Amino acid sequence: MEVLTKSVITSLEEIGIKNPKEIIYNPSYDELYEYELDPNLEGYEKAYKTELGALNVMTGKFTGRSPKDKFIVKDDVTKDTLWWTSDKAPNDNKPTTQAVWDELKQLVLEELSGKKLYVVDAFCGANEDTRLKIRFIVEVPWQAHFVTNMFIRPTSEELETFGEPDFVVMNGSETQNDNWKKHGLNSEVFTMFNLTEQMQIIGGTWYGGEMKKGMFAMMNYFLPQRGISSMHCSANVGKDGKTAIFFGLSGTGKTTLSTDPNRALIGDDEHGWDDEGVFNFEGGCYAKTIDLCQEAEPDIYNAIKRDALLENVTVDENGKIDFTDGSVTQNTRVTYPIYHIDNIVKPVSKAGHANKVIFLTADAFGVMPPVSKLTPEQTKYHFLSGFTAKLAGTERGVNEPTPTFSACFGEAFLTLHPTKYGEELVKKMEEHGAEAYLVNTGWNGTGKRISIQDTRGIIDRILDGSVDKAETKIIPVFNLEVPTSLEDVHDEILDPRDTYEDPAEWDKRAKKLAGLFAKNFEKYTDNEEGKSLVAAGPQLD
Repeated sequence: MEVLTKSVITSLEEIGIKNPKEIIYNPSYDELYEYELDPNLEGYEKAYKTELGALNVMTGKFTGRSPKDKFIVKDDVTKDTLWWTSDKAPNDNKPTTQAVWDELKQLVLEELSGKKLYVVDAFCGANEDTRLKIRFIVEVPWQAHFVTNMFIRPTSEELETFGEPDFVVMNGSETQNDNWKKHGLNSEVFTMFNLTEQMQIIGGTWYGGEMKKGMFAMMNYFLPQRGISSMHCSANVGKDGKTAIFFGLSGTGKTTLSTDPNRALIGDDEHGWDDEGVFNFEGGCYAKTIDLCQEAEPDIYNAIKRDALLENVTVDENGKIDFTDGSVTQNTRVTYPIYHIDNIVKPVSKAGHANKVIFLTADAFGVMPPVSKLTPEQTKYHFLSGFTAKLAGTERGVNEPTPTFSACFGEAFLTLHPTKYGEELVKKMEEHGAEAYLVNTGWNGTGKRISIQDTRGIIDRILDGSVDKAETKIIPVFNLEVPTSLEDVHDEILDPRDTYEDPAEWDKRAKKLAGLFAKNFEKYTDNEEGKSLVAAGPQLD
């Protein structure tokens, strides 16, 4: 544990936390391990040992973020800058008032006062000139472990000069707001932001991801206004110094595909792109573990060891893990410090400018080709569309796919209008000659998911430039340019029509999906830029 300075104690008092029983400041991993296994802990505060050395925790009712419970104070700072939800473009940026904020902040302060608290000071952002200094105040040791894993850990010297934080996160998981209806909220649960006070408060949910994604939303607010692209993507760099970035929603393979033994990992989820290059926001990784297989994903599997923290994974009384059990949630997770991956960029998680930009989609309609090269206009269109799809229930067929359109492949975390992120990304791509590709990691006409071996082969061919030299043809409806043959990839899957017994079935599905794309994109046609991009999308005529 780092030495608790008077300034930290004073800071808590100034916030309004009264008479803390004990303050544990930036505990080491060994100390966290002991605190988390304290036999006096009960309920969701408890952690459990597993056979791999990592601890496992359960997060209760909330095994994922609760976007309906996210609110931001609408005031002079935010009223004209935030991308507020509207009937035409509904999103998660719901406004609340200063008065409601004051009441809920007081509830959280009362919850944290008189308690044993864990205070973690950390950085969000690998670049010193743009990173945020974050102070996390929690009452649950595993939540301190979570943010220690996920954010950038300051050195002892950096902690001595840390000073006042840029942003404070107070997590009162056991706080309950009985007056939520009067406050105009969705439920007794809340995760709320005040950009004037530069603070996030959390109540009623134990899910650690609210802290991680909350700070991503704040980076998404600050950086683009400084001309820096803020991206929901993973990134890695080759031995030749060339950087690749992978956009994608949960379950599309963002973490898996960027964790490559032949390339150094920059980070798996959140990055910025400035005048120097691509840099990580985080100091760790947050990987899905459902059906995790050591053979298929050895780097992630081997990262699950002492200091890693599993969430909602099924573990028996002897510590044996069942990664195939999704009975609690399909969103089983693990956090681990980034250095648990052997091949990472050191000592700082950043590299040069990207030359390959990959959009990952898991298409359950069985329509999209496994790889296509995008024109600049298609790049803008598909970035704003942010398409993926999920199967409702079983994954053995594609009979009832559910489409998801998430602007910039991360709509839930956007605090500015999506076109701002598109503008910054395309500007960086044009400046540095980067090319974009759409990669489908989902399903085709076989009813089976495209194999990870084929997808890895596709990524390898993108990164070594082979896909740019291959013979191509145009897939109708979506007008996507696809290769006819690639090394280490089964050629018969490259044209999705070839995976159907009757190609007319693909055509029917393609037209249905194209209609969904067109309907979604209508919300971006309120200006000339959006109208001009319609032609880059699928065409039904």
